[in-house]
Amino acid sequence: MSIKVGDKAPDFTLVTKTAEGPKLFTLSEHIGQSNIVLLFVPMAFTGVCTTEFCDISAGISEYEALNAKVIGISGDNPFAQAAWAEKEGITLPLLSDYEHNVAKAYGVAYDQFLPEANLIMGGVAKRSAFVIDKAGIVQYAEVQDHPKDLPDFTAVKATLQSL
Repeated sequence: MSIKVGDKAPDFTLVTKTAEGPKLFTLSEHIGQSNIVLLFVPMAFTGVCTTEFCDISAGISEYEALNAKVIGISGDNPFAQAAWAEKEGITLPLLSDYEHNVAKAYGVAYDQFLPEANLIMGGVAKRSAFVIDKAGIVQYAEVQDHPKDLPDFTAVKATLQSL
């Protein structure tokens, strides 16, 4: 069952790749500083995931103006994420949920990812969006069952505006 509006956001620590090397990101260390938008995507270097994160990167100032930090999460290793970000110009922090523990904690892990396309990989994150307020409470939650369906970013921004 996925996390829903009103739930306390599950804390986690994941790795991100920075110019200085791998770094740990712990959600609870960022609670209270700004609102947080967590975006789960199935995997790096795929068309819809690339489009989503490139569009968010291009419009990041809109989220910053709403006092929000946008974080991307996928099950790819941090070095693949860094190569993807460099190749595509993705500027938001990308966190590696390599063991899919955070996707499971948020209730967004596929049991089997696209078996009809012979991509049988359990644990891959469903495309999802969560808005977490400064108190650590989920104010918006959207989980897409089909990997080609994007979250409603108009609704995400409306939620941020209301905080």
